[in-house]
Amino acid sequence: MKLPVSLLCAAAAVALSFSVQAQSVKPDLAKGAALYSQACVACHAADGNSSTPANPKLAQQHPEYLIKQLHEFKSGKRANAIMAGFSAALSDDDMRNIGFWLASQKATPGAATDKDLVSLGERIYRGGIADRQIAACAGCHSPNGAGIPAQYPRLSGQHAEYTATQLRHFRDGTRANNAQMTGVAAKMNDREIKAVSDYIAGLR
Repeated sequence: MKLPVSLLCAAAAVALSFSVQAQSVKPDLAKGAALYSQACVACHAADGNSSTPANPKLAQQHPEYLIKQLHEFKSGKRANAIMAGFSAALSDDDMRNIGFWLASQKATPGAATDKDLVSLGERIYRGGIADRQIAACAGCHSPNGAGIPAQYPRLSGQHAEYTATQLRHFRDGTRANNAQMTGVAAKMNDREIKAVSDYIAGLR
């Protein structure tokens, strides 16, 4: 799927701006760890590897992506009542410190569990669905799910339930902070979403 150059440039510009902001002041990992332990640990576990399938694993995620999401929870651009409450109290420095601390934590691997759907999930992730102009996930998130720093998040090992929920939210407009993902998810059915989410959980 070919997206308008203007849309891609706009997305890259936003990502770059957050990257520059994130690197302009050296993060304080000790403060990040302390803030995380106070506000985030209950849902995302002590090391950022959530054991609850509905809550995302955050360990080893690109810090620029985490910072961007926290800003958007705080501004309301990304709607989530729980995260809006937590992010409201965070300063830019707090977000930077938490983001870089989480990036320093090692992510635990996940596993694909639905053998009937894993081949479909692999086809979508690696090749997309050409006849419906559904782009391959690997094009932005890399073949092994590592993502591209400051632009596209790491996906490998992410809980399938969480990934599927986000794709459905992009599809129905509940999550409206990424036009590129909205366009992709809008063309996917429930079976395809479940398949690619399960495949992502097993990526390493």
